Amino acid sequence: MKLRVGLLFGGRSVEHEVSISSATSILKALDRTRYDISVIEVDRSGHWHLRDADDFSAEESGKGREITLAPVPDTATLFPVSAPARHAIALDVIFPIIHGRGGEDGALQGLLELKEIAYVGSGVLGSAIQMDKDIAKKLLSQAGLPVLPWLTFRQHELEETRLELAVASVEDELGYPVFVKPANSGSSVGINKARNADELVAGLREALRHDDKLIVERGLDAREVEVAVLGDESPEASVPGEILPSHEFYDYAAKYLDSATELLIPAPLADDESLALREIAIAAFRAVDAAGMARVDFLIDRDSGQAYLNELNSLPGFTDVSMYAQLWEATGLPYPRLLDRLIDLALERHKRRSRFQRQFQGDA
Repeated sequence: MKLRVGLLFGGRSVEHEVSISSATSILKALDRTRYDISVIEVDRSGHWHLRDADDFSAEESGKGREITLAPVPDTATLFPVSAPARHAIALDVIFPIIHGRGGEDGALQGLLELKEIAYVGSGVLGSAIQMDKDIAKKLLSQAGLPVLPWLTFRQHELEETRLELAVASVEDELGYPVFVKPANSGSSVGINKARNADELVAGLREALRHDDKLIVERGLDAREVEVAVLGDESPEASVPGEILPSHEFYDYAAKYLDSATELLIPAPLADDESLALREIAIAAFRAVDAAGMARVDFLIDRDSGQAYLNELNSLPGFTDVSMYAQLWEATGLPYPRLLDRLIDLALERHKRRSRFQRQFQGDA
């Protein structure tokens, strides 16, 4: 029998289009002789739709029969909204590729845990930690891993009368330039560089459009290098790759809209530097309780050569030309086999967790 895979994409975040691109590439690469694929789109309003896997078009977003996922364990997983329950579709594993809020922040993973179905990627806690840049940095720092100094601000601390206090704190503790980031966002959405007080205030206001918790991080003249990690109990790291952004830093436009951005794979690093980054990436993966996959992003100081962890991404962009996939291709794991491995990891993890005792058993 073929393995029944649900490819879940879309979502309500600003990364909706990125998710569609990822899902389109994954669908093309999955082995149809091995998998029976159900394509599931979450539209911008949050409704779930079953799309035609054999006639899928990214332009027809939001179309298809509406379905729902009941948060209770059962074999029939996807239920049509306006059809008899006998038309429910059973799945063995879900491959979620919903980027941003509602997809990689632990919320979706919580639903899938209630459903007791295998799914690709990190669990509830690991997903939430990687999404929250502030919490992730605290854990990475506590693990003795290198991170740049940062300050955290909540929305209530940034009311008009308190903005001056925030600016003063940044100037006293970090200096300029700094990067202002929503604590919970992906694809560099809402991130801005500030070189003075006016730009800092503008960056704080922009970031507040995306989250009510922000971080301000010391700026650095740095090379941007990434490492892909794959695995659960024994994670492995890919060769590093370097980004040469077409913009001043690797923002959303440089990632997805500007073809002038270059990726150097493998990165031009000495063997010992490359090995060190791979070891740090695995240590970071473990420190944030990641599982399945993560892309680990580094900043390397151009003057000192010191490497700093920037962030981890639990569900990175996943087209066949995305950095995560290309890093594994260069390490010897082609895109279709990478997908197979991720699905196998999900099934193995689910099998381990399914053995846990669920009822108290007193002394015999």
